Amino acid sequence: MRAVQISEFGGPEVLQVVEIDEPVAGDGQVLITVDRAGVNYADTHQVENSYLSKAKLPLIPGGEVVGHTADGRRVVALVGTGGYAEKAVGYAQAAFDVPEGVSDADALALIVQGTSAWHLLKTSTRLQPGESVLIHAGAGGVGSLAIQLAKLWGAGRVIATASTEEKRRQILDLGADAAIDGDPEGLKDRIIEANDGKPVDIVLEMVGGRTLDESFDALATFGRLATFGAASRQQAEPIAPGRLMKGSKTIAGFWLADCFKTPAMLADPLAELFALVQDGKLRSILGGDYALSDIATAHEDMRARRTVGKLVLDPTR
Repeated sequence: MRAVQISEFGGPEVLQVVEIDEPVAGDGQVLITVDRAGVNYADTHQVENSYLSKAKLPLIPGGEVVGHTADGRRVVALVGTGGYAEKAVGYAQAAFDVPEGVSDADALALIVQGTSAWHLLKTSTRLQPGESVLIHAGAGGVGSLAIQLAKLWGAGRVIATASTEEKRRQILDLGADAAIDGDPEGLKDRIIEANDGKPVDIVLEMVGGRTLDESFDALATFGRLATFGAASRQQAEPIAPGRLMKGSKTIAGFWLADCFKTPAMLADPLAELFALVQDGKLRSILGGDYALSDIATAHEDMRARRTVGKLVLDPTR
């Protein structure tokens, strides 16, 4: 079968399409013929071996697929690695039936980005009705869904950042009350201005570096910041306990992989998200449908922040 494999760590240039043997499902696993694979920012870290869990070579990247099993089920599944291929193996408990009315792109957007947005708002920051929310990278996979969920769940004012005017217009179309430039220079002041002159209650942050620092400084008393990535590949300044105590602020880390050992932490949010899509209350944005042979371009576009929404990979092309 065709697959994307890396034999050395690095940037998009190390991604190569090769012919390899089909994988074989073991006990408790399921073999999936892949219709589409999801492309995530975490994949770019995995390819350069800068992710939270270290990778081993040779490696077929790709942690999520949607496709069909031998018995005809249409499933979306977390596979860990091996998703950038015509066939992939995943554990049965992490393969979920996709209902009618939910597209391949929807399913891929929801299984990682959707469940992440769900947990960031409900589990990590415990959004309460009327609270203000700042969402970084609002045009991205997690951000675009988090904007909609925050509004559905009663947030008072939703502000999101994006790097271009076009992306900021898309953010407003998704229901955000304000869209601002995410450049870290002067970010704290722009956040507060967008929230009618008041600090914000909740921040969902995945850029890292100075963006996290500025966002923390824009938190209200009893505000909560959830960090779930470092797209800038920069580290924020250490925050001393005294800065947390003054204002009774909270910083929470979130990594979806910590939910994997408790199947309900994926299954329950996913079922709720599927229902919202079926009811027309939640929509995913397809940001690009790339051929398997164009995987390097997909990674280049994502790293350069040229993309919006969910990127998917077609292994048949």
